[in-house]
Amino acid sequence: MPNRLVAIRNTVLALAVVSRLALAQPDPAVATGRRALDYLLAERYTELTTMFNAAMKENLTMDVLRGRVRVELSGFGKAGTIGSPVVAHENDFTLVSFPVDFALTKVTIEFRMEKSGELAAIHFRPADGDVPTWHHPPYSKPEAFAERTVTIGAAPWKLDGTLTVPAGKGPFPAVILVHGPGPNDRDETLRVNKVFADIAEGLSSRGIAVLRYDKRTRVYGRQMSETGFTLREETIDDALAAAVFLRAQPEINSSRIYLLGHSLGGYAAPRIAREDGKLAGLIFLAANARPVQDVILEQTEYMGSTGTVPAEEIQKRLDLLKAETAKVKALAPGADNPPVVMGLPSAWLLDVKDYDPAALASHLTIPILVLQGERDFQVSMKDFNRWKTALAGRANVSFHTYPELNHLFMAGTGKSLPTEYLVPGNVSAAVIDDIAKWIATLKN
Repeated sequence: MPNRLVAIRNTVLALAVVSRLALAQPDPAVATGRRALDYLLAERYTELTTMFNAAMKENLTMDVLRGRVRVELSGFGKAGTIGSPVVAHENDFTLVSFPVDFALTKVTIEFRMEKSGELAAIHFRPADGDVPTWHHPPYSKPEAFAERTVTIGAAPWKLDGTLTVPAGKGPFPAVILVHGPGPNDRDETLRVNKVFADIAEGLSSRGIAVLRYDKRTRVYGRQMSETGFTLREETIDDALAAAVFLRAQPEINSSRIYLLGHSLGGYAAPRIAREDGKLAGLIFLAANARPVQDVILEQTEYMGSTGTVPAEEIQKRLDLLKAETAKVKALAPGADNPPVVMGLPSAWLLDVKDYDPAALASHLTIPILVLQGERDFQVSMKDFNRWKTALAGRANVSFHTYPELNHLFMAGTGKSLPTEYLVPGNVSAAVIDDIAKWIATLKN
């Protein structure tokens, strides 16, 4: 008994050091956090969203939960033991963290709460308690460029962004970065990684200006959720506004503006290029060439092949996706369509129902660069091959694949899993080099 008392005392002291607040008495925040955790792990997203504050409802929408968050959790494997909660206070927020032993890794899931008990944020942390930080990539040369905050677009959809401009005398070629799905910030931050910050600093270190901006669904999520927005409102209009902005900047060569689309951004890129009519070229990074429902179905099948999710759970998800896909196919203009299907507005799905990005790209005459990580499970080599087939024989189209790279264009080994996204990294230097060299070959 004495040894047991010593162990209990040591545990309490350790919690005090880690969390800055020992769990000396029941805390209602713990109950709230555990309820949120149970909803999250059980994929009861409707109940989970009722616990969100206004900002969370804007940013962590149902499509993000059913898409990105579900995929990330699936990559950790089946959830097992849930450890004792740790409570901390940070300014006016209460932080409740639960260590969870998944089949493939250990993750600390942290809930940030307001005084009202509403959730303000959900974070996945490494289980050891260390919070890694993003590091500038080794190919970044801060002395070679300057950056400034800018605003693109017009009311009511103005967006803040960052323009990196190389040192020296311009005008410089420029690249617009267009985000993947979800409420991305200007850096396209995913956990500790910042894909767009890497690309911006890498290219601007090599004489190319880069414009990146916060996505409309991140800044105006609530307003957009109240309307049946389409791919135009989510992505296209703001990319067009970014091009208009760049052409007005004295440091930019207005005839050498390129658009780089990552994932969904690449899917939308042919439509953006057709409407703009002045872009000097397109760069596709892991761009899906197939309908979103086909991509989501393949992602689910892939997770089943990894053995990280029980077969019965995968089958349950596949059955649900097939039912949702049938609903997508049944959507019709002017019909009594459900407001949301597969976590997306019906208006969005109707907008792209007959859209074939590869076919449209084949009718564009501007240069195109297609890049793909071979370990990418979110947008696979099936999409890359579809682009390659549609654009075959074009002298001004180039293709590159990278055997070791994942969806973030970061290196790894074996089957790619969402657990990789918890590991700090940077976009591969080879990708930055290939983009910069390609742009250089197109010099007027």
